[in-house]
Amino acid sequence: MFIFFNKIKQLAEPFKKIRCFVPMHAIVVGSGIAGLAVALRLKKKGFSVEVFEKNDYVGGKLTAFEQDGFRFDAGPSLFTLPKQVDELFELFNENPRAHFNYMKLDIACNYFWQDGTQLSASGNIIDFARNVEKTFKTPAKSVIKYLKKSAFVYNTVAPVFLHMSLHKWTNFINLKTLKGILFMPFLGIFSKLNNYNQQQFSHPKLVQLFNRYATYNGSDPYQAPAVLQSIPHLEFNVGAYLPENGMHDITKSLEDLAKRQGIVFHLNSRVSKIETANNKATGIWVNDELISADIVVSNVDVFPSYKQLLSNQNAPEKVMSQPRSSSALIFYWGIKKEFAQLDVHNIFFSKDYKEEFDFIFKKKTVGNDPTIYINITSKKIKDDAPAGCENWFVMINVPGNTGQNWDEIIEVSRKNIINKLSRIFKEDISAFILNESILDPRSIENKTSSFQGSIYGSSSNNRNAAFQRQANFSSKLKGLYFCGGSVHPGGGIPLCLQSARIVADLIPKS
Repeated sequence: MFIFFNKIKQLAEPFKKIRCFVPMHAIVVGSGIAGLAVALRLKKKGFSVEVFEKNDYVGGKLTAFEQDGFRFDAGPSLFTLPKQVDELFELFNENPRAHFNYMKLDIACNYFWQDGTQLSASGNIIDFARNVEKTFKTPAKSVIKYLKKSAFVYNTVAPVFLHMSLHKWTNFINLKTLKGILFMPFLGIFSKLNNYNQQQFSHPKLVQLFNRYATYNGSDPYQAPAVLQSIPHLEFNVGAYLPENGMHDITKSLEDLAKRQGIVFHLNSRVSKIETANNKATGIWVNDELISADIVVSNVDVFPSYKQLLSNQNAPEKVMSQPRSSSALIFYWGIKKEFAQLDVHNIFFSKDYKEEFDFIFKKKTVGNDPTIYINITSKKIKDDAPAGCENWFVMINVPGNTGQNWDEIIEVSRKNIINKLSRIFKEDISAFILNESILDPRSIENKTSSFQGSIYGSSSNNRNAAFQRQANFSSKLKGLYFCGGSVHPGGGIPLCLQSARIVADLIPKS
């Protein structure tokens, strides 16, 4: 098939100037959420598009699996800014609701502390603020003020740092950018998130709650800049959502959309090299065959993109040397009981939050009291677990893989997680575990090519992190672009989708 496609391109070469006859050819390497989105956006711009994926499935981290009657979303579990997905359908004049549906969650998250304190974070900010006031004796107006500031910071920062390339000087000549620069001293660029939160709230548990948003991009709240105060805006002011068929439905619906638009997917097709000539990306090598292209977009982590796919090019050492984000250790448990006190999203905090992050980012290991996140989609999607059961996605933040003894870390962490949950629930959790699968930094790296298993590429543990990420385009090779969580503007579904938009905006129409 590859040979046939190349023959067609060779025969059509004399007619390339007649764009309506031979559209320019774009290749996307990797089919994560950003790869799917950029493929769709390039198709809309008139390109013929092929996607090459090393795995036998599409989606990168955003996949799912079943075990013994339980369905699990394997990767990302929080869904915000759903309009970004809707927009991809609307590009092709399709009604998103005919193909993809989601619900807004009434409860953003339930929080648990080991002294018995519990807080239900309503999706309604007034109810959330009142619950905080009741639980922590902190004025509700303080919480509302915090979330208003979060919205201000996000709306000021996003047009400058998230919605366009930071590496094109022409993007800085506009009023929105000028506004963002003028407000920089008020956006938390020059202070730490933990310090900012301590200034806003006197109760340490509330500080801990808002510190945790640094983990949404794999960072340490004691090192990361206070500009990350913008993240709660998406969850509280905009809303937390869940696709009606689970997170994996994002992938499936976009894959189906892409196929309807004529985008071709090649699975089990590992790209070994991005071909270059005359300072231009000219195609890819797959199974010892060269596939020519006018545009190549890498949706592969920037580290293997350069070290493996572009090994004959000088890698940008400043980008490559950035500290990596945290990774994850996940236990997928089929639980033979329903827990009324739990919801879709649940957090069980550690006693000493700073110590927990010191273990992750300084000692490069896991402490004995990690914060535990449990996602249970069967709370809303009943078919995700058998009757009377729940599907528990149990995750702790861990460092990336730098050669640790992961088998030992997994064994100890599993024991600590079960003991902690058993103390909080006052019953032996291990007695309810029917089946189990495990995902650790090694398997994350193997399945998704994320260097060291770091989920978000580089961390945001310094104020210059946004400027030190890989640009969405190559400054040395024409026709080469980058999208996904390891490049600008960052990791997580919203930012990955935004990276696809930035790439598409950089590329002229075919």
